[in-house]
Amino acid sequence: MAVRIRLKRMGKIHAPVYRVVVVDSRKKRDGRVIEEVGLYDPTPNPSTIEIKSDRVQYWLGVGAQPSDQVRNLLVLTGDIARFNGKADAVSRVQYADADKAAAAAQAIKDAEAAAEKRKADASAKKAEEDAARKAEEEAAQAAAAEEAAEEPKAEEAGEEA
Repeated sequence: MAVRIRLKRMGKIHAPVYRVVVVDSRKKRDGRVIEEVGLYDPTPNPSTIEIKSDRVQYWLGVGAQPSDQVRNLLVLTGDIARFNGKADAVSRVQYADADKAAAAAQAIKDAEAAAEKRKADASAKKAEEDAARKAEEEAAQAAAAEEAAEEPKAEEAGEEA
């Protein structure tokens, strides 16, 4: 069975969206697929390219042949270079400013959440240390009270003898 990685057309008449799929080469363009490994939307500027790199690497490794358009997409994402053994393969996919802004906002939220967690951990640790210190002081006071209570008994025993 000859396996190909190619595009499957989705979307409306003048608004195409493609799925990057692994399929038997004898199947129809939009026929039954083995696995969906990505998404390609050419309409926005820049185009949206989302590819599951690990799955594409697997399918290339077992002999699947990419179509010409998918090969171009894989060159952009750096997957072809990675498959050919280049360790420093870099993705050249461009992202829209809105995506960058959303990613920056998410990074800020993550950093704030991490700071809150560290602050909560620090306050919990401080409260735990304060409780331990208070328990030690109470134990010391109780020991001192016991010693004080035992001293008069020892003095009374000494007077009777």
